[in-house]
Amino acid sequence: MKLNEKDRIELEAAAFRRLLKHLDENKEVQNIDLMNLAGFCRNCLAKWYSAAAQEKDLEIDYEQAREFIYGMPYSTWKEKYQTPQ
Repeated sequence: MKLNEKDRIELEAAAFRRLLKHLDENKEVQNIDLMNLAGFCRNCLAKWYSAAAQEKDLEIDYEQAREFIYGMPYSTWKEKYQTPQ
């Protein structure tokens, strides 16, 4: 089955939202764990999100992107969920 562009984008967006939901439901998974296992983490997702926005001439900086990815300001997430190294 060949998807049209609109359907492909909608499916990709749905998968991305599901990934964010999964990460939100598993806050015990630390970024270092993700980096070691998968080669990317929540911060990488925020960088990619911000870069994609810039490609479309949208002003979403890294901190705004992190707040979107983490579902709260990064400093709040770090204080609540990040374990000491």
